[in-house]
Amino acid sequence: MLDNKGFDLWADGYDKAAGLSDEENSYPFAGYKEVLGSIFRTIMKKPGAVVLDIGFGTGTLTSKLYEHGCTVFGQDFSERMTALAAEKMPDARLFTGDFAAGLAGPLLDQNYDFIIATYSLHHLTNEQKIPFIIMLRGLLREGGMILIGDVAFACRSELDSCRMQAGDEWDDEEQYFVFDELQEAIPKLCFTKISFCAGILTLAK
Repeated sequence: MLDNKGFDLWADGYDKAAGLSDEENSYPFAGYKEVLGSIFRTIMKKPGAVVLDIGFGTGTLTSKLYEHGCTVFGQDFSERMTALAAEKMPDARLFTGDFAAGLAGPLLDQNYDFIIATYSLHHLTNEQKIPFIIMLRGLLREGGMILIGDVAFACRSELDSCRMQAGDEWDDEEQYFVFDELQEAIPKLCFTKISFCAGILTLAK
């Protein structure tokens, strides 16, 4: 798993790498564009939405929301990615910091129509994910929604199948979402499968 310095080095080529994996329908980014497109379309149903992006990367998705009138907040643990995203969104409120250690104070003082995380929360352990998602739900406005697009599976057998298919490409350090293992702790969580290795988890308030 890349640390923040690794992502600093990868920042300029990240979007290209993700796009190539998606076009080849290969792990880990098969379905990447559809994941981002689906989240974008959902948010566009609410004009002028206030959006918090956890792990916004270079701002591939968030900058499109920004261009379409959304108020954008975000946190990413790569200084280089934050700098690239800030160039696209000069009026967004973007913070650098490891979200595994919590969110920047100013982000906790806001309420949001949507909280999104695309290909970022797999850097949290399975033990960290549940309390983090529950905390995020508390930051939503009434009627708001969390949208998590990531490497995700309906059940453990689907993950195991993907691991076998990926072979040496599989990243054992990343903790991917397994929907039915989260349901007990977060019963209102929903899951939409996008590709053999991608899906969107949603949680409304």
